[in-house]
Amino acid sequence: METKLKPIDTSVWRKKPLAAYEADMKKSELKRVLTRWSLTSLGIGAVIGGGVFVLTGIAANEWAGPALALAFVMAGVACAFAALCYAEFASILPVEGSAYAYSYGTVGEIFAWLIGWNLILEYMMGATTVAVSWSGYFEKLLHLVGINPPIWLMNDPVTAQEKAEKLRAAGENVPDFAFAVNLPAFLIVWCVTYVLVKGIKEAASTNNAIVILKVATVIFVIIAGSFYVDVANWTPFIPAPVMDAGGQQHYGFNGIVTAAGIVFFAYIGFDAVSTQAGEAINPKKDVPFAIIASLIICTVLYILVSLVLTGMVRYDALDLKAPVAQAFADQGLTWAVYLITIAAIAGLTSVMLVMMLGQTRIFLGMAKDGLLPKNLFGSIHPTFKTPWKSTILVGAIVSVVAALTPIDKVSELCSSGTLLAFAMICGAVWLLRVREPNLERPYKTPALPVVATLGICANLYLMYNLRTDTKISFLIWCSLGLVVYFLYSRKHSHLNNPDDHQ
Repeated sequence: METKLKPIDTSVWRKKPLAAYEADMKKSELKRVLTRWSLTSLGIGAVIGGGVFVLTGIAANEWAGPALALAFVMAGVACAFAALCYAEFASILPVEGSAYAYSYGTVGEIFAWLIGWNLILEYMMGATTVAVSWSGYFEKLLHLVGINPPIWLMNDPVTAQEKAEKLRAAGENVPDFAFAVNLPAFLIVWCVTYVLVKGIKEAASTNNAIVILKVATVIFVIIAGSFYVDVANWTPFIPAPVMDAGGQQHYGFNGIVTAAGIVFFAYIGFDAVSTQAGEAINPKKDVPFAIIASLIICTVLYILVSLVLTGMVRYDALDLKAPVAQAFADQGLTWAVYLITIAAIAGLTSVMLVMMLGQTRIFLGMAKDGLLPKNLFGSIHPTFKTPWKSTILVGAIVSVVAALTPIDKVSELCSSGTLLAFAMICGAVWLLRVREPNLERPYKTPALPVVATLGICANLYLMYNLRTDTKISFLIWCSLGLVVYFLYSRKHSHLNNPDDHQ
């Protein structure tokens, strides 16, 4: 029987009827091939990567010291509240679109749009950051085997000039160059794009193999590194607060909170699990399981790695770009540096894969609702059954930005969008519980009023403690999103003519 939707008003607070989600699921052209453990692996694939191999050095060296472990606990707890709420939503609305789709059915179109817009920022800039980090580890691997490519071929123009000036100041002869491009970052993005266009099954299989490698490497880092821990490096565990020239506090409690906001970027992988609900075999049960399982596994690993890392090397001596590899290099374990560098390259590849995968599914969900052009963002390949046009578009944008732009402070900008989305989801699931108490919920968040309240407060508190320039950039991005919404999306929304889109 065909579902008929009632006409919806033109208010920005209008909501997508829950019956429409059922219709979307029935009409979906995506292949349902992902099992419970494939979904969990996707979550781990997105979470274990940049957080371990890159952000640990920055967060410990500049903000938290040995208390980085507490920052991971703080970020993990904030994520846990959101994850429990995500799990209930995923069991009710097992569709692609993640927090965007959940908010559209409960809070209203304008909030859903803003969350979707911020998820675009989160995934695209996150993938770009990871691509640049991947290039850095790849360059390190080349140096390990005696290959020294020119600076202009491995870095964006700004970074290449900075490196060249430092080398010249040190007395090295560096030839002038008129152009620079981060070629490895550009090429790896297109390799990932190819895998994603080919199909979700191929992408999941590739990710599963990489996840096994990097989880094994992380466990190796924890066990092997523990033999080189000097407990004196943990003193003081929480360094005394220091104010910089801009009035920002480093170390102390505020430094730990700022570090939690930075490493929060590492946790967004469990959000990517919910974007794959449209391709899960049994989404109502398996997506909630995968969300919670991936978060628990990764939080434990992060805490242990941070303790080992700050125990091996004093926090203020940690390398900012490759902290784990450098920590083992300082101990003279060259063979371990090879292993960690290779695992980092593989690990960052899978993070990029899952982020770009999640990005295209957010686009797909928004296009299905008319908020983005469907002929571009909602087009499914007839053979591969993937949103191929948007995948190629994302690949083009990410590859060019990664190749030509110095990306060194975007992790906080990614985190800001994620924190807002998580706070919104905590409120939205509570609102839906009140409005639709009899709705079938295969999974119910325990102690929802407490969990939702703590989730809202924890995520907004971390967002509040991000750096001022991050907040300004975030407000600019949100303002741009509102312009797009009022000029295009509101007018083209399927809720304007619901009966024409059954």
